[in-house]
Amino acid sequence: MSYPPDPAAPEPGPVYPDPPYPGTPAPPYPGAASTPPPYPGAAAPPPPYPGTAAPSPPYPGAAVPPPPYPGAAAPPPPYPGAAVPPPPYPGAAAPPLYPETPAPPSYPGAAPQYPGAGAAPSYPAAPSAHPGATPTYPSGPQPTATTPPYIPPQTPPAPTPAAPPEAPAPDDLDYRHAGSRIHVAAHQRGADATAIGQLAVQVPGFLVSLAVVASFAVGILGTAIGWLVILAWLASGALVFHRPTELAFARHVMKLRVPLAEERARLEPIWREVTARAGIEPHTYELMVENSTDLNAVAAAGHVVGVTTYALNEIPSSNLAAVLAHELGHHTGGHAWTGLLGYWYSLPGRIAWAFMRGIARIAIRVASVFSLAATGMVYLFIGMFVIGGFVAAWYITVPLVAAPYLLAYVGRQGELRADRQAADLGFAPHLAQVLHHFQAQEDAVKAQAAAQGRQLKEPGGLARLLTTHPDNYTRLQALEPYLQLSR
Repeated sequence: MSYPPDPAAPEPGPVYPDPPYPGTPAPPYPGAASTPPPYPGAAAPPPPYPGTAAPSPPYPGAAVPPPPYPGAAAPPPPYPGAAVPPPPYPGAAAPPLYPETPAPPSYPGAAPQYPGAGAAPSYPAAPSAHPGATPTYPSGPQPTATTPPYIPPQTPPAPTPAAPPEAPAPDDLDYRHAGSRIHVAAHQRGADATAIGQLAVQVPGFLVSLAVVASFAVGILGTAIGWLVILAWLASGALVFHRPTELAFARHVMKLRVPLAEERARLEPIWREVTARAGIEPHTYELMVENSTDLNAVAAAGHVVGVTTYALNEIPSSNLAAVLAHELGHHTGGHAWTGLLGYWYSLPGRIAWAFMRGIARIAIRVASVFSLAATGMVYLFIGMFVIGGFVAAWYITVPLVAAPYLLAYVGRQGELRADRQAADLGFAPHLAQVLHHFQAQEDAVKAQAAAQGRQLKEPGGLARLLTTHPDNYTRLQALEPYLQLSR
């Protein structure tokens, strides 16, 4: 095929045959001696590299170079990074294959040489695979570069307007005291009958824990060091009233945190009004926040009052004040510190009981692998052990069995006492609204289950006896005298 005309070439003259492609033998001229075939096993001459000029055809009568000898080494290719001679300009004569060889003389009758005739066409260099080497394109027609289509600039989309912030909970609290106390309470923290009942119920658990600690301490560490461990455990109950320990307990066990600046700005004025009505110093207790979507609050340890983010941000200030007044009632009545103290001193006994139950389960599971008779023997041994405990130390085992039910009863009484404390401070109507909210949530859950064809399982008699909070209707009924006075 023929190449397109070069725009820089002179006007076309007589048409000459196209130059040979690199690597194809040139046809001999008439009368030229034919090239003898190579020797058997001789290496074929290497093809010219892309971009090099094609060898000139032999003239009539010119000596033909001898063929390479068998085993002769081919000329080495250029090393990576070696400079490649630049391609000739359009219309320029191709450089000779060997610059040091003079051009052959012209003979009469030879074909005239025109600019560009007899030279292989050259093209721009292509990128090389070796770093630093001058890239070359292989010979042949190259695609013509086309102008990329015009892409109009795109206008960035307009920013979406931010959603307006949610309206804060209404501040409907009557700040009648503006933080000034109407009286000073005789005791910032005390212990009512409910708190004393909690301590009394925990005595059997405390005795079992003392026996467990003494057995391990004396049996493992000896008598002298064992008694030091027992005394240290008895003195550890004072940490319930150590404020840094309480804060660490609230952060790591109860997952409470220090309120943010905006949370404190909403919480503290309400808390000052509640404590002013109760005659309590506001700084006596630490306010903390729990990340939760439930309406709840907690009186923790001896000095911590925690409230959920839902209660802080979603309910009116008067309802939040009623919730905080209820928790303050737990603190002033001693329910918080007596409950934590009983929990701490009964912890070793409960750990030992959980360990024994785990051993019994493992023994029953292993015996069931062997035979039914082995399983029956394990059950018989456990039953005899329990009966022996009841007979030998009934004054310990019987209170231990009854302790969960007694503690639940004392807890329900403590909730009613805390409700009355909040009602005495003037928050009975607002606390009733919170209780109605709890009841509405329970009714919504039941209605959703009924719509899905499910029926929620109501707690049985024993389960209700183990509940630490009375139901909402019982609490509302206890608030009725205060609600009638406020009407």
